[in-house]
Amino acid sequence: MSDIAKVGLSPATEQHKLDFVARVYYMRIMGTALCVLPIWSVLQERGAISLWLWMPILLNGLLWPHVAVALSRRAQDPAKQEFRNLTLDSFLGGIWIAVMAVGLVPAVVFMTILAMDKIAAGGWRLFARAQLALGAGFILAWYWLDFPFVPEVSPRTMLACAPLLFFYSIGLSYLMYRLGQRVVQQNRELKHLSLMDPGLGVPNRRFFEIGAEQVLERVRQGRQTASLLLADVDRFKEINDSHGHGIGDVVLKQLAAILRDEIRDTDLSARYGGDEFAVLLVGADFDRAMGIARRIRERVEEMAVEGVADLICSVSIGVSQAKHTHESLQAWVADADSAMYRAKFGGRNRVIGN
Repeated sequence: MSDIAKVGLSPATEQHKLDFVARVYYMRIMGTALCVLPIWSVLQERGAISLWLWMPILLNGLLWPHVAVALSRRAQDPAKQEFRNLTLDSFLGGIWIAVMAVGLVPAVVFMTILAMDKIAAGGWRLFARAQLALGAGFILAWYWLDFPFVPEVSPRTMLACAPLLFFYSIGLSYLMYRLGQRVVQQNRELKHLSLMDPGLGVPNRRFFEIGAEQVLERVRQGRQTASLLLADVDRFKEINDSHGHGIGDVVLKQLAAILRDEIRDTDLSARYGGDEFAVLLVGADFDRAMGIARRIRERVEEMAVEGVADLICSVSIGVSQAKHTHESLQAWVADADSAMYRAKFGGRNRVIGN
């Protein structure tokens, strides 16, 4: 009978493995229950229904999913056990194909469903292993039953196959869609994390450069005005040496918070490297950018670091407005960087524009 699992399964944690088992469980409940209809139809129309056949039909159709999930949840490796269960599903499917005397329509439907979910669960390797199990189950049962072969089936049996083919395929497709959406979302989150500084929770240099490149291109086209600030914490090495790296991290976090507070949602602040921050001010001319930079400098100077009452922080900030003559982002950054170093060598704790 049937089951389903996760596309591209690679369970890395215990919870992932149990999630995989749960997905198989719910799809197996639906698949095995719907398989009862064509089996019953074929056997009933051939007068082969008896108590000894009803028992295995109901056991496989209604009880097996619960036994399988219990085995997987109790196993040392739930995912590995579930792959064994999936293979056993195909073995049982081969038996029922033989019991139905190779009725053509139900046989094709069973084989198709069993192939689809194996590929979805474990790719071609699981599919190949399951096909061997299906063949083994079929040959053993067919031999035991003295090779019954009645490929023709009634319209009623064809109709009995429809719910299995329709609902199981819909369920499988929906599950694949949900898993695909999850992968897309996880990729977005991973991309977002790759563009963030994990220590400060602010964009990193790569994120900043992507945004700044786009803004600079619009400036070159005459569609926008923008300015760039580069801010560097003065004597940051001395802060780390005197008070420890923990206090240094606190200083950087408080500076990052000030930058976020002073800019708009359309602007961007980022950790550019070490103790250096970059601020992209979209739509800001030179005078406005200088005003924002001065406010940032003043707030940092007034900043109190908890637990270190005597620590006075300051920043040196370089300001550069984007120009048509900036042939690249590197040229724009170089202008701001030059201004920042003039602020450093001019006595620190000041703002200089370029």
